[in-house]
Amino acid sequence: MAQENRPRVREAGIIVGILPTGPLNAITDVVGVAVGHTTIVRGDDVRTGVTAILPHAGNIFREKVPGAVFVGNGFGKLIGSTQVDELGEIETPIILTSTLSVPRVADAVLDYILALPGNQDVQSVNPLVAETNDGLLNDVRGRHVAREDVLAAIRHARSGPVEEGAVGAGTGTVAFGFKGGIGTASRRLPPDLGGYTVGVLVQTNFGGVLTINGAPVGRELGRYYLRDELQKSMRHQGRKTSADERAPEEVADGSVIIVIATDAPVDARNLRRMAARAMMGLARTGAAGTNGSGDYAIAFSTAPEVRVRLDQVRAARYSPLATKLLSNEAMSPLFLAVIEATEEAIYNSLFRATTTRGRGRIVEALPIERTLEILRRHGAINAR
Repeated sequence: MAQENRPRVREAGIIVGILPTGPLNAITDVVGVAVGHTTIVRGDDVRTGVTAILPHAGNIFREKVPGAVFVGNGFGKLIGSTQVDELGEIETPIILTSTLSVPRVADAVLDYILALPGNQDVQSVNPLVAETNDGLLNDVRGRHVAREDVLAAIRHARSGPVEEGAVGAGTGTVAFGFKGGIGTASRRLPPDLGGYTVGVLVQTNFGGVLTINGAPVGRELGRYYLRDELQKSMRHQGRKTSADERAPEEVADGSVIIVIATDAPVDARNLRRMAARAMMGLARTGAAGTNGSGDYAIAFSTAPEVRVRLDQVRAARYSPLATKLLSNEAMSPLFLAVIEATEEAIYNSLFRATTTRGRGRIVEALPIERTLEILRRHGAINAR
């Protein structure tokens, strides 16, 4: 599964949306955000991992960030969401992993937070851990993610370029019948709109009818949800669909986790509104939103003025805290930024992923040249 020289979508001449990107076109364009991966590949059956997103470099339990979770479809195991809903705060790194590894990962996050200097008296921690099911390529029942894998992802988290594709929590995932994984993108608003940055990171493991910039890529590549059912009448007339065409990875269930970061000073209520817009970006890619797909968005703000600092909260006691927030009217450009960055991050997860073998199966990477040919034919790619 060595990383091939596969381009990101912008490197291939595909421009998504109208807003400019940040310098890295990644979630780490939001200052302070760091991402770390642990990729676990062993033998023929283990293809899994962990991805950690840290909102800032400090003690996040003592300097919480406002946050929100939006549920597009709740077929999933997202530990910690109810406290985020109730309090509007995130107090641990956000961790993405494999479905049956969620409890073990959460326990490791507890170890990390409890061991931080200044947390000696902490007796309640709300780990925020999300998942998608990588069981097609990975021995998911083996629960191969260990404590040290989680701690390594957190400790190795860095700002700067983010590794994408079949890495970390995306090592064994499948999207639109092709190899999915981790993808990221960002948008930076012009100064007249506030100059704020929105970054998105996704873990893609879902299906549908892949659409890129409006072009029917999945349909023309012959891999899309309900294809076999729609062609059943043709098979009854003597046409047989080959085993290759009926590949098991074309099932649309699976899940997607979308993590949204911004430096805009917004509270949990408007962060939830931003998270809801991520589903619009997801829809643009052709996602089917099936019964078995857990579709979640987690959003947070890194703006120092909106952080929840324990020392300030305790000092204020029953006095109000003064916080300057963006108005509802100012949110609309941020909403568009979320939609565009989500869409592009999903495409990047496909473009950067490589063909992967596991559990006796092969999931092919999205064929770049054939995809670009389709996009050119539909006028969905910039001239190069």
